[in-house]
Amino acid sequence: MSVDTHGVEVFEAARARLEAIAYRLLGSASDAEDAVQDTFLRWQSADREHVGTPEAWLTKVLTNLCLNRLTSARARRETYVGQWLPEPVFAGDRMLGPSDTVEQRESVSIAMLTLMERLTAKERVVYVLREAFGYAHAEIAEVLDLTESHCQQIHRRAKQHLAADRRRVEVDAAAARKIVEEFLAAALSGRTDSLVKMLADDAVSIGDGGGAVFSVPRPVTGALRVARFLRTLFTPSEAKWEMVGGRPDLHAAVTNGMPALVMVVGERVAGVVTLDVTADGIAAVHAQANPAKLERATRRWGTAEHGEPLAGNW
Repeated sequence: MSVDTHGVEVFEAARARLEAIAYRLLGSASDAEDAVQDTFLRWQSADREHVGTPEAWLTKVLTNLCLNRLTSARARRETYVGQWLPEPVFAGDRMLGPSDTVEQRESVSIAMLTLMERLTAKERVVYVLREAFGYAHAEIAEVLDLTESHCQQIHRRAKQHLAADRRRVEVDAAAARKIVEEFLAAALSGRTDSLVKMLADDAVSIGDGGGAVFSVPRPVTGALRVARFLRTLFTPSEAKWEMVGGRPDLHAAVTNGMPALVMVVGERVAGVVTLDVTADGIAAVHAQANPAKLERATRRWGTAEHGEPLAGNW
């Protein structure tokens, strides 16, 4: 069955919300795009005369597609080269979804998306739909073919698994730039103590190169060790420039609600270092360098205003 104009309009009106749900469930913008496209194909072939509530129908189809992808993704991550991190998304991208509440903003941070990897697939679905999109337990139960009481139990378990995560400091673009400027100045100073002062005592640094770009295979933990590692990481060298394809410009940005240092070679985003800022200092440094996870960021960068770099031709 072909999709008529009205059918397309109904789907397009829901696309942004579907993308935002899929991104939170999968932690990957490219996988989210694929899941939404697959949902459109299902919508295209559906007997829409028997679809009472398109939003509910589309959410259920998308969620089940994401559940299947989560199962296969976890199997793939068992053979993933190095550490796995979510795909960073720049501020203003509709894939970040609603940001009216603290819970909505928290649910899309790199730290929380990473933490949600601890959850089972159903726990993640229940948590995301409830906390980020305000679905009632009865609605989520309908999506997952569960009882409402079972859905409530799953939600309680998910919150318990995530309870140890600390509250982040919310920043606007100006505050983010100031934090990134201070971080970069400390990293380039060659002085470990300057970085230690910015880091939480139990800070962690995680890098994802996906096997395409070298990254440290295990997290670096503790303020002093992270500071020493960052001092080495931000020491310019021909080997580093070759690894990212040239001498990058370093920009300040906001990704997933947190300050970020963006490495740009030409018009290509070659790396995104997201700083997880808490009241105790920078709790985590998430460095994404896997080219496959920077494609949407590169497209967005090419169409957005990003100002002068903090350091040109680094």
